[in-house]
Amino acid sequence: MAIQIPSRQLFIDGEWREPVLKKRIPIINPATEETVGDIPAATTEDVEIAVDAARRAFSRNGGKDWASTSGAFRAKFLRAIASTVLERKSELALLEVVDTGKPLVETASDMDGVASCFNYYAELAEALDAKQKASISIPVQSFKSYVLKEPIGVIALITPWNYPLLMAAWKIAPALAAGCTAILKPSELASVTCLELAEICRQVDIPPGVLNIVTGLGSEAGALLASHPHIDKIAFTGSTATGIKVMTAAAQMVKPISLELGGKSPIIVFEDGDLNNAAEWTIYGCFKTNGQICSATSRLIVHESIAADFLVKLIDWSKNIKISDPLEDGCRLGAIISKGQYEKVMNFISTAKNEGATILYGGARPQHLRKGFFIEPTIITDVSTSMQIWREEVFGPVLCVKTFSTENEAIELANDTDYGLGAAVISKDLERCERLTKALQAGTVWINCSQPCFDQTAWGGNKRSGIGRELGEWGLDSYLSIKQVTHYISNEPWGWYSPPQSSEELERSQKQN
Repeated sequence: MAIQIPSRQLFIDGEWREPVLKKRIPIINPATEETVGDIPAATTEDVEIAVDAARRAFSRNGGKDWASTSGAFRAKFLRAIASTVLERKSELALLEVVDTGKPLVETASDMDGVASCFNYYAELAEALDAKQKASISIPVQSFKSYVLKEPIGVIALITPWNYPLLMAAWKIAPALAAGCTAILKPSELASVTCLELAEICRQVDIPPGVLNIVTGLGSEAGALLASHPHIDKIAFTGSTATGIKVMTAAAQMVKPISLELGGKSPIIVFEDGDLNNAAEWTIYGCFKTNGQICSATSRLIVHESIAADFLVKLIDWSKNIKISDPLEDGCRLGAIISKGQYEKVMNFISTAKNEGATILYGGARPQHLRKGFFIEPTIITDVSTSMQIWREEVFGPVLCVKTFSTENEAIELANDTDYGLGAAVISKDLERCERLTKALQAGTVWINCSQPCFDQTAWGGNKRSGIGRELGEWGLDSYLSIKQVTHYISNEPWGWYSPPQSSEELERSQKQN
């Protein structure tokens, strides 16, 4: 199936704009290794223009064009975006398959998620109006206080390649709902659907400069956004290494940030769990999106009494995964995003073997696929906690396995990581699940499942997995500044100081003396 990639420019101030230096970056289809198009490559000159456009849009007409409009006004645009995404769902899903190598069934689901996210934050934008000037109970009757929730300002949104449009929506929707203006910088490895979002914004007549989309290399476009003095906040999703650089740049100006970074999440399978359900959730939690999920539960911690039988089941389930051209019906494992990432994952597998681990299943290119960046689902056993495969994020379809004998040992193994994004527990003992929910050092804990995520719930990590939360009301709050307003309502003087004497009183006092 030949899929035409639209040729787009940068989207700045409501218009398509050619990069100042006229640079472009090729688009490589991960499943075929063929060049299928290109995207514009923004440089510092373009970023400056985009930041200026966002700043003007935020302050235009005293903020009456966007920043200080009602939430209901902004909600109309969010709903229009959601509706147009659904109208173009099939096209957008196909474009994202070609751009990322993900199975079509996943990208189609992602488009539903994009629309759902915009609709959800439209509701929260409307609800925000009623929360303005909410009275605060204070113990002194001569005062009344309330808070205003105001947009932070101009936001830099830097997003990854594994869920290109969905991760963009997670940031754009709450930022715009709050009344902020934004510059989106998607990953240069997967920007196609984000540029189509620009066309959607143009179609729904979102005010110029409210959302600007600049594609390009991180070193040439993203770095300036992180350090730009006219950016009021940075929201970043990506690797921990890059997140540290973003945080360092923001710190120079004490700039607020939200970071959603890497992970090395555990899934703990107890002996009382349903092994078939546990096997499916284990491979889903690690192999979905071709293993390229920051929250992937890629460390299996399984009770020693069931480990042998459970691994047999995992192999059976893994053999049943269809690895193919991601456009084919039934595909459940597509291609890795790029040659560089493919080689990185293969190096992880090779290093694990060299360090003494056993490649129990997979670990190579599927024999029936000679082109494309495909890797078999891989299960690695005989792993020690000092091995690279246990400690570092792979971002590929690779599961490493350790066994445990006691609940405390399982908790210790699960928390033996620098990361804290997610964790999963498989057990029929709900009291045990409750204990582990409290003990696990993670921003999200899944019980008898792995990876489900909903617009209404909080998303984010602990430790080196990030700072702040996305989604839910927390996602909206991260783009709002709280202003306290206190009004003295008594007609009586405050009375802290003795008032100065009037001229008559002063004259009388002088005569008496």
